[in-house]
Amino acid sequence: MDTQYTKVAIFLHWLIALLIIGMLAMGFLMEDIPNELKPVVYPLHKSMGLTILALTVFRIVWRLMHKAPALPEAMSALEKNISHAMHTLLYLIMIGLPMSGWALVSSSPKGIPTTWFGLFDWPHLPVLSEIDNKKEVSHSFGEVHETLAVIAILLIVLHVAAALKHHFVVRDNILTRMAPWLKPLPPKE
Repeated sequence: MDTQYTKVAIFLHWLIALLIIGMLAMGFLMEDIPNELKPVVYPLHKSMGLTILALTVFRIVWRLMHKAPALPEAMSALEKNISHAMHTLLYLIMIGLPMSGWALVSSSPKGIPTTWFGLFDWPHLPVLSEIDNKKEVSHSFGEVHETLAVIAILLIVLHVAAALKHHFVVRDNILTRMAPWLKPLPPKE
C-alpha cells in the first residue's frame, strides 16, 4: 500500500499552495497599491487565478486517477470524515475562488479584456458579459470573491494546523506523505 502521494500530486499541492498564498496576499493588498502599479498587478492577479483554476482541474483529474494513501488506522472515523470534508472544502475553494474572480471580471461594466500573462486573450464568461445590470452583478461577485478569500484563509490555517498536529503531536505520517523531505518523528514513549 502506498504511504505517500505521487510526485505529481506532491508537486501540484505545493505549487498551488504557493500560488494561492501569493494570490491571497496580492488580493488583499491590490486596492491599496499606487494607481501606476494597478495595470501590472491586476492582470497578474487574473493570470495567476486562471492558472490556479487550470492546475486545480488537472489536480482533481490526477487525484481521480491516482488513489490517495490511506489515512492512518489510528484515526477515528470522525477524524477521517473531518479530513475528507476539509479536503472537499479546499477543492471547492480552489475552484470557487478563481471562478468567482472570472465571473467578477466577466460582469464588470469596464469590460477590460483578460490576457493570460500577456500571451493570449482569455474569454469572459458569455452569459455575464452580456447582462444589463453589470454594476450590481459585478459588485455581488466581488463580495462573493472576497468572502471566499476569507474562507480560504480560514481553511488553510485549519489545514496547516491539522498537518502540524499530526506531525508534532500525533507523530504519524500524514504530513510526510505530502512532504517527503521531512523525516517522520519517532513515536511518543
